[in-house]
Amino acid sequence: MSVNPESVKQLLVSEDLGDRLRAVNQIRQLEPTIGFELIQNAINDSNSRVRYSAVSQLDTLGGQDLDLSLSILRDRLLNDPEPDVQAAAADCLGALKLKAAFEDLQQLYQTSNEWIVKFSIIATLGELGDPRSFELLQQALSSDNELVQTAAISSLGDLGNTQAVPLLAPYATNPDWQIRYRVAQALGRLRSTDAKTILETLVNDEAEAVATEAQKSLENF
Repeated sequence: MSVNPESVKQLLVSEDLGDRLRAVNQIRQLEPTIGFELIQNAINDSNSRVRYSAVSQLDTLGGQDLDLSLSILRDRLLNDPEPDVQAAAADCLGALKLKAAFEDLQQLYQTSNEWIVKFSIIATLGELGDPRSFELLQQALSSDNELVQTAAISSLGDLGNTQAVPLLAPYATNPDWQIRYRVAQALGRLRSTDAKTILETLVNDEAEAVATEAQKSLENF
């Protein structure tokens, strides 16, 4: 059976969870303008899996109306009872570069106890590209959650503020090679003399992946 707006609309109001999940997935096959209109019906669904799938599509559909997308994502970020949905909203705010949401992201990072929410906020700040993120990312570097810490390293690289170089320097000797790898990536985007000096050390790293990434970063200087 071919997918069309009417068939998707009917599935979205079905009492069957499987129908509603299938409808959200089928929205990907529709024109973005129609998809954006229909996805809004699923964003407040009673089931968190439907809401998550719907919110996750706003990174591509949200460009149809950025003001409305900001309103929808901000609401899900702050008010959804399911951490996965909040995390998906954070991801999309960064993907759409909706800098007006920065203070909401910052507030939620400070108040949430959910690691997935904190991780998604820190990971999305690099993409968001708001200079105000610097202090929050600096704070996240000291997180006791290694995934949040790693996300902070990457986002500091994306943000492009060379003041991050001395903050990242101690992590270039971290016992975890994956953290050193992220540092090599981040320093390649920061492009300062100090960053180059650290990368020249990392090209001799015992982990081949780190050494290769450091070499690649140096070639881009």
